[in-house]
Amino acid sequence: MTVESTAERGTPRRATATAAQKTATRKTATKKAGTEKAPGKTAAKKPTARKSTAKKAAAGKATAKRTSAAKKAPGKTAARRGPAADRPAMVQLLTPEGERVDHPDYTLDIGADELRGLYRDMVLTRRFDAEATSLQRQGELGLWPSLLGQEAAQIGSGRALHPGDYVFPTYREHGVAWCRGVDPTLLLGMFRGVNHGGWDPNSNNFHLYTIVIGSQTLHAAGYAMGVAKDGGDSAVIAYFGDGASSQGDVAEAFTFSAVYNAPIVFFCQNNQWAISEPTERQTRVPLYQRAAGYGFPGVRVDGNDVLAVLAVTRAAVERARSGQGPMLVEAFTYRMGAHTTSDDPTRYRPDDELAQWEAKDPILRLRRHLDATGAADEAFYAAVEEESDALGRRVRETIRTMPDPDSMAIFEHVYADGHALVDEERAQYAAYLASFEQEEN
Repeated sequence: MTVESTAERGTPRRATATAAQKTATRKTATKKAGTEKAPGKTAAKKPTARKSTAKKAAAGKATAKRTSAAKKAPGKTAARRGPAADRPAMVQLLTPEGERVDHPDYTLDIGADELRGLYRDMVLTRRFDAEATSLQRQGELGLWPSLLGQEAAQIGSGRALHPGDYVFPTYREHGVAWCRGVDPTLLLGMFRGVNHGGWDPNSNNFHLYTIVIGSQTLHAAGYAMGVAKDGGDSAVIAYFGDGASSQGDVAEAFTFSAVYNAPIVFFCQNNQWAISEPTERQTRVPLYQRAAGYGFPGVRVDGNDVLAVLAVTRAAVERARSGQGPMLVEAFTYRMGAHTTSDDPTRYRPDDELAQWEAKDPILRLRRHLDATGAADEAFYAAVEEESDALGRRVRETIRTMPDPDSMAIFEHVYADGHALVDEERAQYAAYLASFEQEEN
């Protein structure tokens, strides 16, 4: 019994009680009129009015009691109100304590060398990210979106791809860029304001960063449709966040990819916060379940488990390559830093939540596994730390020696052919810049 249905039944009952009261009142009034001639009977009729009022009060109490009981028993109404009712299944191969566990649908045969490689990838990616954040604080970058806490989701998925697969990132996929062989320093140019991207997308099959939220999923869907029409055997992967999943572009990308059976993997990094908006205020069902409405499968994976992400993404891209169409992977992870360096997460995020997720740190998790299995020793960790320090020095040196762009370049490529207004504006701006040189001389 739902609260709504109880309330609906309660309304007529109150109306009936009111009607009975009115009837009793009319009868009392009629009899009272009669008692004006026979006053002795008036006192005898007063309990009738009190009895009718008592019935009304009893009916009201009964209705209130049923309504209160319905509120305490959530029933179907509460079950429809959000994903927290039942915790959805999540693929996990490595516990936060570093213990390997099995999963019936996703297996992973991995050796010690590959395990150490994944650890190295995550450590170096985190170091690069930390250096970029520091550089922004020092005024060397205009903005920086940190990936702190999402290393496993990015390294695991990035290492699952083939060289011929094509990646469409957002603006936070620094770990995926690392896996695709993009020099980390090239990622900094756009955030320093010296270029529009900094690398050739076709060199590594890694598209330029996309600042517009969710639009890259449509680009990826179109590219994947083209791959299918060309008879290619590669896969496409599109990265986006939980906040972007609310964008119409993502819904359209799902629709086109499903209808055309495009070889694409939609990889959603659910880091729990779309800037200051938590996931539970964006959706009433777990994000991966949205795929079913479009006609393709979805799966939730522990995004802080690099092994599980690797296994799930490998299966998803292989499914796409084999012509089975799109798939949605929701990497359930956490953004331990700010949304960007212009954000202050302490204003909306509780400290205890951050502490809970710090205990699930993806790098610490893999290190515990390496230590427990003897797959790495102190010499390995020291070598990774030394490489990390060298990367930090290179990033700092590169950003501080990065040349400024040509000031007149903003007028290039505005139109395919010449344009009188652009030519006029170019001349005016050139004269403006020249005026500073004249003042110095």
